[in-house]
Amino acid sequence: MNPRAWVAAAIVASAVLAYAGYRVILHASHIQPAIVTPKMDAQQAISSSFAGHVKRLLNERVTYANREGRPKLIALTFDDGPYPIFTPLLIDELRKLDVPATFFLIGRDAQQWPELAQRIERSGNEIADHTYTHPNLDQESPPQVRREILEGRDVLYGMVHDPALLDEFRPPHGRYTLQTIQVAQSLGYKTILWTDDGGDWRTVTARSLADHLEQHATAPEIVLLHSGKLATIEMLPEVVARFRAAGYRFVTVGQMLRQVPAADLNHPAKRAV
Repeated sequence: MNPRAWVAAAIVASAVLAYAGYRVILHASHIQPAIVTPKMDAQQAISSSFAGHVKRLLNERVTYANREGRPKLIALTFDDGPYPIFTPLLIDELRKLDVPATFFLIGRDAQQWPELAQRIERSGNEIADHTYTHPNLDQESPPQVRREILEGRDVLYGMVHDPALLDEFRPPHGRYTLQTIQVAQSLGYKTILWTDDGGDWRTVTARSLADHLEQHATAPEIVLLHSGKLATIEMLPEVVARFRAAGYRFVTVGQMLRQVPAADLNHPAKRAV
């Protein structure tokens, strides 16, 4: 082979290897982090570039070897509400299944239905901040983001047993900017996203939801679901039974964060259910 052919072959081989490495990184790391803590470099944490993935992996010292030992913990999270019909049904089903969950409540709705918000916590679940009016925070200025988080917090403060535990925040629709995350950090909040979006914000069946969660299971796992969805309530018994049979334990987000580092959530291991 002549020198030019060798050079061409080397370039092609390098390109193939680089692309393969890129796919491995993307497969092993979520474009969106599951959690950004107050101590994290927010810009690095939410970077979706290849360089950002590599830097995040290196800084968090996440290796493929230690992914095998990730605990089989799953946190079901429910956004929005509370709602006067579906939220009580959801609470009752979770209690029947002995599953604690985390509810990201809209402050304005909790203000309208305070007895439901209080019942959520009395039933062994965790309450977290989903802003006061549920706006698209990526379109809000930093002062507006701050006001939304704090007004939501102020409503929920009077409804939780221990206000010191109210340090988890989720941006509505998962829409945020670097400034959104930095405002939450400045207020001492952990921004909680997810490792799997169940997709129940669409019109879906209980069967399709259950199939999705089983097919996309990771360890550890934070699942995005929504209050106010009948199909979500209907799929719970089967999903809980399947995950428990696979060795999973259901916890709240707060309980999970006390047991696993954030890096494990941002780079979970794929698991079969």
